[in-house]
Amino acid sequence: MKEKLTKVKDISIKNIKWIILFILLLIVIDIVEDVFDKEILKFDIIGYSIISNAINPVVTPIAMFITNLGGVSVICVLTILSFLLLKDKKISVSILLNVIIATILNVLLKNVIQRPRPNELKLIVETGYSFPSGHSMVGMAFYGFLIYLVYKYLKNKKLKVILISFFSVLIILIGLSRIYLGVHYTSDVIAGFLISICYLIIFTSLVKKYIIEREDENEVKN
Repeated sequence: MKEKLTKVKDISIKNIKWIILFILLLIVIDIVEDVFDKEILKFDIIGYSIISNAINPVVTPIAMFITNLGGVSVICVLTILSFLLLKDKKISVSILLNVIIATILNVLLKNVIQRPRPNELKLIVETGYSFPSGHSMVGMAFYGFLIYLVYKYLKNKKLKVILISFFSVLIILIGLSRIYLGVHYTSDVIAGFLISICYLIIFTSLVKKYIIEREDENEVKN
């Protein structure tokens, strides 16, 4: 009996990322079902009511600045900079592929689900559908992948902790800024985050196997 439990435990630990992926997908599917039923979820109302209490002339420009860090323009610039600053170009290629795939996936989901944006007070003008939040989803995919790269390949432990903490807080703030600015429901943001985490589990596994490790093996052979 103990041996069986040990085997189950070992298998679970070995496949923990796929277990997480499965659980998160179930949560996303549940949210999508409610959205398809055109329901405004309870935590949509609660989330906006909490965050909207912080609306004031000081916070608004800060929220607008933060939200732009998850926008297409900034992420494209940062992706281009990766080609200029990083010596390892296969890392830059993987960053570019990540942005392209995450963006296409977000556009496809938006056009399939077609959820209208909130009718509450909007502090900025946004077009297109609401679900899932593009800034939250692509921001999580982009900065989340940077977290993966930092964790996996950066040797300086102090700098590693600083960068991972910074990117993690930034991802959360980008999502909150979308709710604050009135252009997304809380469920749009949460779903965007969860979908990107699921996507990153698959993407990082493929990138590690077919881009990074394969090229490293070729370099060793040569």
